[in-house]
Amino acid sequence: MGTPEFPDLGKHCSVEDCRQIDFLPFTCDRCRKVFCLEHRSYTKHLCPNANQQDVTVLVCPLCAKGVHLVPDEDPNITWESHVNLDCDPSNYQKTTKKKRCPIPGCKETLTFSNTIRCRDCTKEHCLKHRFGPDHKCPGPKKPVSGFPFVGLLNRSQKRESLSKNSSNGTSWWSSSLLTAASSLRASAEAGMQRLSNATTQALQKAKDGTSPGGSGALVEQCTQCPAKFSTISALIEHAEKSHHRSTQPGCARVTIDACPICSKGFRDPVLLVEHVERDHGGSSIA
Repeated sequence: MGTPEFPDLGKHCSVEDCRQIDFLPFTCDRCRKVFCLEHRSYTKHLCPNANQQDVTVLVCPLCAKGVHLVPDEDPNITWESHVNLDCDPSNYQKTTKKKRCPIPGCKETLTFSNTIRCRDCTKEHCLKHRFGPDHKCPGPKKPVSGFPFVGLLNRSQKRESLSKNSSNGTSWWSSSLLTAASSLRASAEAGMQRLSNATTQALQKAKDGTSPGGSGALVEQCTQCPAKFSTISALIEHAEKSHHRSTQPGCARVTIDACPICSKGFRDPVLLVEHVERDHGGSSIA
């Protein structure tokens, strides 16, 4: 065997039925024997140590971790050891429930650096499908029914056919915004008108001095005579006509002060102050 330059070149195949001389033999990394090209695989020469470097791994259905099967060991013993020592069921959700891009066929895992949230549909997508046409975005969500512009948007849907044929899209938006501004202005004017009417009524009641005891009740009595009146304005008018211009020496000029809350009249301002502090808690705000 060999040549004068390489005397150790070439060896016999270790298979008894072969024993072929091979000048470039193969050495098995398990049994360390020499074989020819035909018997170099583990199955061809029936290598007894073929499973010593076995890398078979089973995925645990409880924790989704890989369990390496030890050669020359019962798989049941290996599994039992994993369940008692390494198995953590809480890891299953972290491993299997990773957030992925919702586009069918896309297996990209969404992380902090490659996640984009669409402003219209508010869904998260990968960088490849971040644009609306790429993930078939349905558009922005419809506003809540209680929003003031719901009527405007409903009318805009009826005008979509006209807006599509229009060459200038900004004109439609301008008219829509103008219509919305007009409706808001009309509603604001109506609200201000109702507020103005309520304020006018309140001022008129305060000016007339309507008594809280009800219309028609004679609760205001003149300090100069036994006459009684239902409103403070009627009392003041009576005092001016009957007592201020009287020429009788017993009649004096009298000034009547009305309570701003209950419209009760007082001749002495001190009595009015005491009345407000005693009956209304010291506040003159109606």
